[in-house]
Amino acid sequence: MKKITVLLTVALFICFAANATAVTKIKLGVVTKPGSAQNIAAEKFKELIEKRSNGGINVQIFHSASLGNETEILQQVQMNSIQMAIVTGGPFDTFDPMARVVNYPFLFKDYSQVDKVLDGPLGGELLKSLESSGFKGLCFSENGFRNLTNNRRPVRTPADIKGLKIRVMASAIHKAIWQALGANPTPMPWPIYTELEQGVIDGQENPLWVMKVYKFYEIQKYMTLTRHVYSYHIDVASLKWWNTLDGNTQKMIQEAMYDAAVFQRKDNRSKNAARLKFLKEKGMQVEEHPDVAAFRAKVAGLQNMELYKDPKVHSLLLKFMEATK
Repeated sequence: MKKITVLLTVALFICFAANATAVTKIKLGVVTKPGSAQNIAAEKFKELIEKRSNGGINVQIFHSASLGNETEILQQVQMNSIQMAIVTGGPFDTFDPMARVVNYPFLFKDYSQVDKVLDGPLGGELLKSLESSGFKGLCFSENGFRNLTNNRRPVRTPADIKGLKIRVMASAIHKAIWQALGANPTPMPWPIYTELEQGVIDGQENPLWVMKVYKFYEIQKYMTLTRHVYSYHIDVASLKWWNTLDGNTQKMIQEAMYDAAVFQRKDNRSKNAARLKFLKEKGMQVEEHPDVAAFRAKVAGLQNMELYKDPKVHSLLLKFMEATK
């Protein structure tokens, strides 16, 4: 009897020891390469959560489209094949039309307004809506304000855009924006350097960091600071996975991801002046003062288009437009 008791005690000790040393493993997917905006947020999150959990949580980052394009990454998050992802806002509208709201053209005036709205109740409403598609929306990091580049001619007005073949994300609203501006929008997964180099497409639109990190200055001659869309990332977790976690772990992950996002936003914005200077030095011809009023006029009717007809989506869009007047 004494021997059985000892054996049971040892077995229980082993079980408790195993539980005490169990590590929660997180696979986190991004489509971009190291040094990119998504990766900076991902790497900061890894650093913070591993430190705060005393090694109880381990994060493996899959970068450079090693898991596929952004739509494919989101599908894997839905299935809990991977647990987390940092994905550009555009591809989300395939899964949840509410995500189209933030991509509305010329919605935000500046970064201060962005943070006030997205970190507030309206941003929370959008994150909550993602649960119906199998995502736990955690917070927002960023690409930044998007600008146009092309290799055919300078662009100052919408008339200059007519006929340009512009690469866009797999996003209905981004395609609609460039159709309204007179371009030939071409949805295409990332990366796109070869397509630009070979002339398959004339141009693309992205924040300044993209032009530098992906060396578009080598193959794109003209840039226009249109700032037509604030490009955001949604930092998400698999809802299936999230619901298996205890409350303390959820809180720790939520806070670490938000702190990483704030760090990344600040880092991104602090480098924009130097990026613009660098791109000019590399030979890009930059139109810093395009006719923004003319661009706005061309896209003004998009709020009434079919993409925003869903009552919930239209209601949220009106709330965002009111908050950003």
